[in-house]
Amino acid sequence: MLMYNEFIFSIWYCEGQTREAVGKMNTLVLFYSYSGKTKAIAEELGAKESAVLAEIKDLKRPGMLKAFTSGCFSAMKGKPWAIQALKVNLAEYERLILLAPIWANNPPPAFNAILEQLPSGKTVAVKMVSASGKSKCRERLDAVIQSRGSILESFEDIKA
Repeated sequence: MLMYNEFIFSIWYCEGQTREAVGKMNTLVLFYSYSGKTKAIAEELGAKESAVLAEIKDLKRPGMLKAFTSGCFSAMKGKPWAIQALKVNLAEYERLILLAPIWANNPPPAFNAILEQLPSGKTVAVKMVSASGKSKCRERLDAVIQSRGSILESFEDIKA
């Protein structure tokens, strides 16, 4: 019989994943998706990796015009936007797999906000999703991740 806290844990913390699977996990798939394409890839990857899945959400979702104007400008500058509080604690995972779409050859501002919260001592894999499958942000992301005391395990551009 689940205790109340364990029940809440299994519903909110693990977003529908079983308690047994969570006990075996040490990987978090954390993603930002504006259109839903990155979310679909993250869900597939989360199942394949037997990982906990969590979504990065804008505090206030930008409209299409704002996303493509000031959003892309902020992305090029590596600037963050305000995001909702995560439902997971990044410090509890040894390995993080981060996914985001590419905006103007860079991660979007919501993704940059997560990089600012990245705890030290993590192994990080980054997967950037775009129609072209090409980005120019690997070196910058590697530098940011290292400056936070973590290691970039891998970087992949995904064409979707």
